[in-house]
Amino acid sequence: MRIALGVEYDGGGFSGWQLQRHAVRTVQGELEAALSKVAAHPVRVVCAGRTDTGVHATGQVAHFDTTAERGDRNWVLGSNANLPADIAVSWVRRVDESFHARFGAVSRRYCYRILNRPTRSSLLAGRVTWIHKPLDAARMHEAGQVLVGEHDFSSYRAIGCQAKSPVKTVHSLAVRRRGEQLLLSVHANAFLHHMIRNIAGVLIAIGRGDRPVDWAEWVLSQRDRRLGGVTAPPDGLYFEKVSYPEAFAIPEPPPLPFLQD
Repeated sequence: MRIALGVEYDGGGFSGWQLQRHAVRTVQGELEAALSKVAAHPVRVVCAGRTDTGVHATGQVAHFDTTAERGDRNWVLGSNANLPADIAVSWVRRVDESFHARFGAVSRRYCYRILNRPTRSSLLAGRVTWIHKPLDAARMHEAGQVLVGEHDFSSYRAIGCQAKSPVKTVHSLAVRRRGEQLLLSVHANAFLHHMIRNIAGVLIAIGRGDRPVDWAEWVLSQRDRRLGGVTAPPDGLYFEKVSYPEAFAIPEPPPLPFLQD
């Protein structure tokens, strides 16, 4: 049978999601080890989006195939009992064999969180990106609207990105201030490697006043990553949600209190 599950994790202690030959710790490696113990056979997990080193997730979705007969609650409790504290399975449900966590996804949403104040926070270290110089959220939001729609995002992807096409469709992009935090939310059909962090880097430069508002559009038009400015740190990046056809009835990710708007 095929099992889908929701996963949240603090990415600070991992070398990203994907298993790597020389990596000490990966989210996939820890999750597969825990699920294999519950299933009593080796388990291979497929996720909706492979996150990089230091990137967090509140709404990651994955699936695996198993012959083990376990109730949904037993999968959740058993996997969490065998997972480290920085990973948790939030829900589990049986799905049709046609479900695929990666290729069946209709859209994905990320949030980039910026702490914008003169001093850093010890409690939020590794969970937000700290920018001490004042940022203009309205200016950043205005600049980001040129990225909404279908575009060639070559300037906003990593030079080593292996995606077959740089063309993606951004459904919405919003920058808003919540007290000392700025939230950059991007909803798209799919994302390129480092795409959100590169967008954040461009918008931060605009928000600081280092670049004009139309710089985001100019960078997009050049289709050249070398002209795109710095890549923002991974600390503030969260994989928030994956959407699937309603027929699969995939649950909404649970809200986390310290991340609520």
